[in-house]
Amino acid sequence: MTAPPSPLAAPDAEPASVYRHSGFVAFLIARVVAVVATQVQAVVVAWQVYDLTREPLALAYVGLAQFLPMLCLLLPAGDLIDRFARKRILALAWAVGGVCSALLWWLSGHGASGVAGIYAVLVLYGCSRAFSGPAMQSLLPQIVPRGHLAQAMAANSMLMRVASIGGPLLGGLLYALGGGELTYAMCCACFALGVALVLRVPVAHGTAPGPTQGTMWQRFGAGIGFIRSRPIILGTISLDLFAVLLGGVVALLPIYAQEVLHVGPAGLGALRSAMAVGEVGAGLYLSMRPFNRHVGRTMFIAVAVFGVANLVFALSHWFWLSFAALMVAGAADMVSVYIRGALVQFSTPDTMRGRVNAVNMLFIGSSNELGEFRAGTSAAWLGVVPAAVVGGLCTLGVVGGWMWAFKTLRTVDRFEEAAPASS
Repeated sequence: MTAPPSPLAAPDAEPASVYRHSGFVAFLIARVVAVVATQVQAVVVAWQVYDLTREPLALAYVGLAQFLPMLCLLLPAGDLIDRFARKRILALAWAVGGVCSALLWWLSGHGASGVAGIYAVLVLYGCSRAFSGPAMQSLLPQIVPRGHLAQAMAANSMLMRVASIGGPLLGGLLYALGGGELTYAMCCACFALGVALVLRVPVAHGTAPGPTQGTMWQRFGAGIGFIRSRPIILGTISLDLFAVLLGGVVALLPIYAQEVLHVGPAGLGALRSAMAVGEVGAGLYLSMRPFNRHVGRTMFIAVAVFGVANLVFALSHWFWLSFAALMVAGAADMVSVYIRGALVQFSTPDTMRGRVNAVNMLFIGSSNELGEFRAGTSAAWLGVVPAAVVGGLCTLGVVGGWMWAFKTLRTVDRFEEAAPASS
């Protein structure tokens, strides 16, 4: 049964600044507090699990527990986001995230016996993320007009990176001060604030949902077919998937913090923030000197720099060098994220954004959560340093392979070239 289409407010004359659009600032604040909660929770869960088990494989299960629900819910998430109010889906997903924080708070006092419960809660949290990720990406183009979309994406990415810096630092410090009880309580409060704010955001742009046609499988198949018909989109999101899946080192940070660099929870929080520091620095530069030329080639260069920086981190035994390497990796990733996000948004009509962004978020989730599983198992089999070195080399191999396989992506010059022919 399809929800009745609700009329969308007609946009007024476009203001000079994207920040003057009604609801955009509220949307940004809601995202910031939700990202802070997510980052804090990620640091605390990883530290708690490894502290309780001392097993690298236990960190692998942290990623796997969140990835599998995202994989299973990909189809209904993308379809529902294209058929119903996106901000309500996002609010419900964040509310479930708050419930997960409350459950983790309760489990934090159960010691080693609570590890199985932590994995169970992470499964539920993965279910919420299956909806929150694509809903957020699909909602932004409905808040601002197309003419301000690139500026809105840049501002959004910048603030998300700022939150990514503060979140891990705050998580490490709060855990050192008050343990899991304090940090999870703060996460729950942040999710609640995000829900309250996003429900107040007006939807002024975009296309009202039309009548339902075909089955859920057929509608989602249309989204898959669209992605396959656009080599630029397919190459972009698959490059991120395999580069980070094979070369990411975030899951290994608790082991590096304890056994290689010999720093505590606060040091782990700093390492988790290092990439975000680099991302913000690159974002500031891009906001002052944006580019729209040679975007395909630049993206490949950025991913290659990401792989080299991870290699330096893998071999470092000095905290300052490790921090600097992660900063460089973050700066390169910010350039890649900026290009990837713009290419996907410019390429996709609004009526299909939920399904396309669901696939995109699955690829991102695969590269992050499944990448954590890959990193944890590799560290258990090979040792932490060899696993990180192999991952960095794999990233460079992916860059070379994708440059050969996706010539259209390598040669794309401007973002507008990614737009559908009918746009």
